[in-house]
Amino acid sequence: MVSDRGLDVLRAIVQDYVETREPVGSKSIVERHSFGVSAATIRNDMALLEDEELIAAPHTSSGRVPTDKGYRVFVNHLAELRPLTSAQRSAITAFLGAPADLDDMLGRTVRALTQLTGQVALVQYPSFERASITHVELVHLGGSRLVVVLVTDTGRVSQRLMAAPEPLEETDVATLRAQVSVLVTGRPVREGTQRVAQALAETLTDSRADRALGALLRTVGEELDEFRQDRLVMAGTANLARAEGDFRGSIYPLLEAIEEQVTLLRLMGEMVADEQGLAASIGRENEAFGLVEASVVASDYDTTGGQARVGVLGPTRMDYSSNLAAVRAVAHYLSRLLEEDERAR
Repeated sequence: MVSDRGLDVLRAIVQDYVETREPVGSKSIVERHSFGVSAATIRNDMALLEDEELIAAPHTSSGRVPTDKGYRVFVNHLAELRPLTSAQRSAITAFLGAPADLDDMLGRTVRALTQLTGQVALVQYPSFERASITHVELVHLGGSRLVVVLVTDTGRVSQRLMAAPEPLEETDVATLRAQVSVLVTGRPVREGTQRVAQALAETLTDSRADRALGALLRTVGEELDEFRQDRLVMAGTANLARAEGDFRGSIYPLLEAIEEQVTLLRLMGEMVADEQGLAASIGRENEAFGLVEASVVASDYDTTGGQARVGVLGPTRMDYSSNLAAVRAVAHYLSRLLEEDERAR
């Protein structure tokens, strides 16, 4: 059992190590923090922390660094998150102000978060399983080329270029638009996907019109499948290279996870949030995902029909207090923007 002063010493070691990247000794703790006790007493406290495997000596020196377990205890006993400065709050407002659409909003979100934290920023797209399709538009580019536009009530807009098997007239385009609109407009994405698949199975290829409809249905079906897939928006991958010294091994597993996305989606989905909607997964807690030298901190944000997460990924030596505060602030702002957008519609 760690005493209250032991927790304070652990907090000092974490904060000083994050700030200086140097192992922390009892003398520097006495000099930098107001404990009101001698260096010998602090050394005893540090010995107890080492017995609990909360700190360790990286090499033969008097200094100690936090272990993954130490970071976990530190995060669990955070009395309060470090508040954002007025400049940081202004930066969030500036980055996220007046987005063009959901894609733009989430892109701005990760750019704001990586600027605030210096880490890789991640945001999950809201789940579109229960979103409804509000509009279908076909833009004829001439010949056989069309731009297929799908809009949902969550603000998601999809645009995809397709080529019909044969050239189309404007009357053909109007007919195709009406046929697809009847199938999907006003229906949830899941139901729309099923109706498109059924219509595609029943569509013949005997006529020019049937072949065009089949090509359009395949395109719409693929886009609706995309709507149903979880995915991430990310920014700040270059920050991993700048922090390479914080990783004992290779940063390749992190780069691979960023490229593949599936690993990070699973990890973010399995993190358990506290009553404030905040979650952290630290170091060896990520062993099942191959990310034992990384930490992820995240916050839930509210979306139409549920919640998704926004967070940051970086080395275990990160400023957890500031990063948790940043993801919470960005998540709150993002929730508010989505709520205002929902009311506007």
